[in-house]
Amino acid sequence: MAVVLTRSGPRVRPLPYPRPVLLLLPPSETKAVGGVGAPLDHSALTCPELTPVREKIAHALVELAADVPGSLAALALSERQADEVRRNAELWRSPTMPALARYTGVLYDALDLPTLKKGERDRAFHRLAIASALFGVVRGGDPIPAYRLSGGSALPSIGPLGALWRPALEPALAEIDDFVVDLRSGPYATLARIPHAVTVRVVSEDGSGVRKAVSHFNKAHKGLLARALVVSRAEPKNLNGLVKVAKAAGFRVEKTGDRTADLFTG
Repeated sequence: MAVVLTRSGPRVRPLPYPRPVLLLLPPSETKAVGGVGAPLDHSALTCPELTPVREKIAHALVELAADVPGSLAALALSERQADEVRRNAELWRSPTMPALARYTGVLYDALDLPTLKKGERDRAFHRLAIASALFGVVRGGDPIPAYRLSGGSALPSIGPLGALWRPALEPALAEIDDFVVDLRSGPYATLARIPHAVTVRVVSEDGSGVRKAVSHFNKAHKGLLARALVVSRAEPKNLNGLVKVAKAAGFRVEKTGDRTADLFTG
């Protein structure tokens, strides 16, 4: 289902095609600026039941932005990053753009949203989701503003984000009946557990067959896997289906358990 805004308020309508897979990506610290969408409207986001927590964190972040030194300290930013604080101050007024266009960096460069065809982009907006310290989780097409907030942050007026998110986000994610592939990084995985999700580890392998989780190519390979998933018209409904799509795209990938797989960098 999808939330659609009408003159009488938001309503839910079926999507024009099945959505059996949800790939949950980590966010990025860096965000694209600007946008042409209307200012932030929490009712336009996926999982509207998260609105109370989203609003609480947003108000706390905007309030903190009035204290630039305090914001820099709380968000672990340098003085050269004061523009990030100004963006937080304008959170309610600034324009929005689809989440997949807002996030930038290695993973999103590898996904390369601008080069996707229309049908592929539509699948990206619905098959891909992003974990967020500010919003909990958003679908790829959800309209969001630029902001700066990390999963491990603690805001002076409300404390650590994990304590706020877990009671609300875990039940919301547990109700998602799609096939969920969890690619979140550590700080965002701690915001909510997803027991029914499968996880994919990016690994390298030496000459003796020893596997090691990698960090340098981790984000790029997650972005490439996300791209393969939206370029493909196949609808993977389980881990076997995901492995099949990944192999068809040229990846070396191997199941390591009922809900785990390794994706090789070489």
